[in-house]
Amino acid sequence: MDRPPPPLVDRRVLADSADVARMIRRLALELVEHNRGTAGLALVGIRTGGLHLAHRLRAEIAAAEGVTVPLGAVDIALYRDDVAVGRIRPEIGATELPFALDGVRVALVDDVLYTGRTVRAALDALMDYGRPRAVWLAVLVDRGLRELPIRADHVGLAIETRAEQRVRVTVAADGPGPRDGDAITVEGASPTP
Repeated sequence: MDRPPPPLVDRRVLADSADVARMIRRLALELVEHNRGTAGLALVGIRTGGLHLAHRLRAEIAAAEGVTVPLGAVDIALYRDDVAVGRIRPEIGATELPFALDGVRVALVDDVLYTGRTVRAALDALMDYGRPRAVWLAVLVDRGLRELPIRADHVGLAIETRAEQRVRVTVAADGPGPRDGDAITVEGASPTP
């Protein structure tokens, strides 16, 4: 019995390391402008990709403004709404907020915004640690297809995707500027002829 050939996988590079570096630099400057400086601003990265991006944003802000803003990380494993639906043992990481959240303007950072469920879980986690003055969402890629009424305040790249596609973001966590291997790609099955 002949089996049909497997579907071809279409993989496109949407941004290379230089493009990603420019997006990160722009996002960092937008956050400082939105906050009218760095006073009272803190970055909180959603583990794991958002934390790498937050490190890079922090380095860019330090390079541009000469100020190192506070940086924290939030883990959402226990706040996800799909833990009971298929995720038998969620991998739990540390939430590290080495500063008080009360009265701080938080830039919540993630690499890809998709359904909005990760951001909702991160907001729930943040509120367990304090009451920020404001929370802004900064993402490198907004791929659309939202399931919750959540939007990003600062976006590096907005694209339209299909649910069966996968958006991959590779961002090294160290220092400002381009890093070899940084990239944004989209992959998914191409329709068979």
